[in-house]
Amino acid sequence: MTTLLNPYLSFRDNAREAMEFYKSVFGGELSVSTFGDFHASEDVDEQDLVMHSQLDTSNGLTIMASDSTKTMNYQPGSTISISLSGRSTDDAELRGYWERLQDGADITMPLDTAPWGDQFGMLTDRFGTHWMVSIGTAGSTAG
Repeated sequence: MTTLLNPYLSFRDNAREAMEFYKSVFGGELSVSTFGDFHASEDVDEQDLVMHSQLDTSNGLTIMASDSTKTMNYQPGSTISISLSGRSTDDAELRGYWERLQDGADITMPLDTAPWGDQFGMLTDRFGTHWMVSIGTAGSTAG
């Protein structure tokens, strides 16, 4: 069996919205379960919050996420970035992700030629998630 490393993102009350946005970026199948579905919270305000969601794409990407309840620690943003990378043959796919992730994003570094020759860009999406996109050149080791 192959070991997989998948990002698991935490949100405060907007995990469903974020995951639906990521589905619009990457495509795939999205499953969402709420705290109410599993009777995991007695708080009426938390019944519709996302206890677990998972987006699986046809090309092997998996992103998971949940909402943090009022009793859970929540500190958005600054400790993780998600990196999407591939070779020049993946250019159209990676540029498509970049273009769609820009909706409401703060562009930290525009997608452009980096000093090492690859196309590289960084942004923080409208949900506070940091993304890096790297498109390798024909001779690079990216991806």
